[in-house]
Amino acid sequence: MSLPVATQLKYWGIAAAIFLGVLWVLGDVILPFIVGAAIAYFLDPFADRLQRWGLGRGLSVAVITVLAIVIFALMALLVIPTLSAQTASLVETAPELSRKLQVFVTEHFPQIADADSTLRQSLTAIGETIKERGGEMLETLLGSVSSLINVLLLFVIVPVVAVYLLYDWDRMVARIDDLLPREHAPVIRHLGREIDKTMSGFIRGMGTVCLILGTYYAVALMLAGLQFGLVVGAAAGLLTFIPYVGALVGGVLAIGLALFQFWGEWFSVAVVAGIFVLGQVIEGNFLTPKLVGNSVGLHPVWLIFALSVFGALFGFVGMLVAVPVAAAIGVITRFATERYKESQLYRGTPDADRR
Repeated sequence: MSLPVATQLKYWGIAAAIFLGVLWVLGDVILPFIVGAAIAYFLDPFADRLQRWGLGRGLSVAVITVLAIVIFALMALLVIPTLSAQTASLVETAPELSRKLQVFVTEHFPQIADADSTLRQSLTAIGETIKERGGEMLETLLGSVSSLINVLLLFVIVPVVAVYLLYDWDRMVARIDDLLPREHAPVIRHLGREIDKTMSGFIRGMGTVCLILGTYYAVALMLAGLQFGLVVGAAAGLLTFIPYVGALVGGVLAIGLALFQFWGEWFSVAVVAGIFVLGQVIEGNFLTPKLVGNSVGLHPVWLIFALSVFGALFGFVGMLVAVPVAAAIGVITRFATERYKESQLYRGTPDADRR
């Protein structure tokens, strides 16, 4: 005899409350474990493919680990120092960029850019604020002992957690399946497959798209001679995870910097703009359809809403879990809608007066 629906809802509600409570209380403490689990989830298909090629699970994980170490070492030697230097330089030159913008406005719109105008004072204040606050942020991130310890813990704990979870991933999934309530196991498995399809399509697909576009933007902008091309490209690639935001922010920032740096050299400005136009063409026609697909089921507005809510409530950890939770809620909502349309509440009785 199954439990009443009200009792089942009470138990599932308690489980959801415990989950949210753990996020609220532990916060940054569980950050390395969530990041490690996300990495393991991302890499599990590669490990499965290596197993299909004849390698054991342990050897597959070892191969992936070695490749990850090599890639990280190359990034640490070649990319990260340049990225850090360009970021610091961009923060320091913000007042100069603001001054150039003032000169441009003064030359072309003198009626609104006199010395006492609100616009000019605002531009000066913005430049100085970016320099001061940006410098303070960099000093806090780099100089704080606690922050340094947290970074070291991330670099130590995250790889260890990822390797262990990747090695035991299939075993953990089988164990969780064994703990499912038998009455609802088929439905839960169906929902789990749909959630996994949504998450894998978005997280793995969009993660790959972000990596490809970020690399393309950074390399292309640096070859075009843009002063802070690596920073702009990395930011645009990272923000591509949020639909439309990456291209908008990256394009505006890159073209704005190009106007300052190449003013009068319109070909160079056009090259920078063309880089982002080509990137959007590649993303929209090749990368996203191929790697993400059209059946992900995460509407951009719903995704941005989930990121905003969970980020505000639980900080950075909340933003990490926002996509899985949004995917789960979306799948459950579609499932509930289908069940509702099959129910008597929607269809009514056979002899009901239908209008």
